[in-house]
Order: sequence, then structure tokens, then C-alpha cells
Amino acid sequence: MPLAVCATPIGNLEDVTLRVLRELAEADVVLCEDTRHSKGLLDRHGIQAKLLSYHQHNEAARTAELLPRLEAGERIALVSDAGLPGVNDPGARLIQAALEAGLPVTVLPGPSAVETALVASGLAGERFQFLGYLPRGEKALATIWEELASSPHPAVAFESPQRLPATLRSLTEALPDRPVAVCRELTKRFEEVARGSAREVASRFSEPPKGEVTLVLGGEDQTVEEAAQSEAVAAVAELVAAGVPRRQAADVVARLSRVSRNTLYAKSLKSR
Repeated sequence: MPLAVCATPIGNLEDVTLRVLRELAEADVVLCEDTRHSKGLLDRHGIQAKLLSYHQHNEAARTAELLPRLEAGERIALVSDAGLPGVNDPGARLIQAALEAGLPVTVLPGPSAVETALVASGLAGERFQFLGYLPRGEKALATIWEELASSPHPAVAFESPQRLPATLRSLTEALPDRPVAVCRELTKRFEEVARGSAREVASRFSEPPKGEVTLVLGGEDQTVEEAAQSEAVAAVAELVAAGVPRRQAADVVARLSRVSRNTLYAKSLKSR
């Protein structure tokens, strides 16, 4: 039997496929990130199953234990607390080990916080980037914003509610006018999607909110004309020539134009 990788609800327990429910009911064992959390889903749908913990702290040991059981033909289902295992959740190690051992793996698709947030944000396009969990620390965040400054595509990231206010302040410093959506408690009773510029949304979340958060950043506005951008870069160069530090000059001009500070800084370096 193949290892069955099962997507589970990101909030609302009714958002689970019939195929996943059948697989969980028929499995010899269900691997869970948190057995108590998964038991709630199973109880909601009247399923009795043998649960076994499988999380980041025991993933290596469990993988070694489970491979022989898969080889022996046991029917094993893998779930995480929410969404699809293996993407920012435990599971990738077992999936890779099973494939390397020549064992079949099947994926049962379902709810996704990434795609749900992207569509709910109103910022979806033909392409997008998934950033996973945002890094901690101002320098690491600044690097991410610099990478996204000139990207025309939206980006989706996970962030903890405790760090969200600081993250939005950091984003506002770098890209104050970038469209943003904070998607909170998706599919749950108190679902909220807050949309606006980075500056507007940061003011709304000055304190940590409750619940799971998915952050969506819109792409750079490609309607900014090249002539206007060149003018802004030239203004930075003039300020630098007058003795103003380059980053300060880029920040001042960014506030007066529609060009991001990071773009101005990078292009003014090239124009020297």
C-alpha cells in the first residue's frame, strides 16, 4: 500500500475531502503532528483510527521505524495539523525516504492556506512566490523586502501573530505603498482579511492579533513610467551629491514618489 499524504482543514472541519476521510478510516495507522488536534477532526466525522505522533522532534526516529512497516504493506496515512504535510510541516523526510526506498506515495489534495489567502487578498495573478515562514530579525526581513521590491508578482508568507506588528512596521519602512493583505483565521468563525497599503495595514495591527496569520504582498506596480523612475533616481543622485547619505536620500525621494526606497537605492548605485 502507498504512503497516503492527506491534506486536512486549515480551520473549518467541514473542509475535508471524502477521499481523505475514507483514507483515514481505512488506514492501519494515522501519523499526526499533534494527536489531540487530529482526534478532533476524526471525532467530528465519526472516524476511529489508531493515531501515532509524527512531528519535528521525532521525525528522524519515526521515519526509521515506519519504513519497514510500509515495506510490509501496512496502510499508513500522514496528516499535519492543517493543510498538506511536507510544506512547512513535518512529512518531507518520510516522503523522501519512502520514495528513495522505491515505495509508492500518493498525495490526497485539499485545503491550502497559501492559495486561500492569495485569492482572498484580491492580489492574485498568473504567478506568485511562496516564502514560507518569514525570518526573524530586522536585517533578515530587510533582505526579503529588498528581494521583493522590484518583483511584479505577489508573494505569500506565514507569520506568527506575535511578530506581525514588527513585521508590518519593517515592511512599511521599506515598501510603504505596497498593497498588502493580512489574512487571519481563514475559514474559521472570526475570519478576517485586512487589505490596504503596508502603511495602512501596519497601523491597523499595532498590537498582535489572535489566530493564525497568512500575509500576502502585492507585486510592484508596473505602471510606474520609466521616465518617472529615472527622475526619482536622478533626485537621489542630486541629494547624494549635496552630501546626504544615499539611504536617507532614497528614503526621502521614495516618500515623494511611487518608486520604492530599495529600487531607488539600487538604481542610484548603478547610475554613479
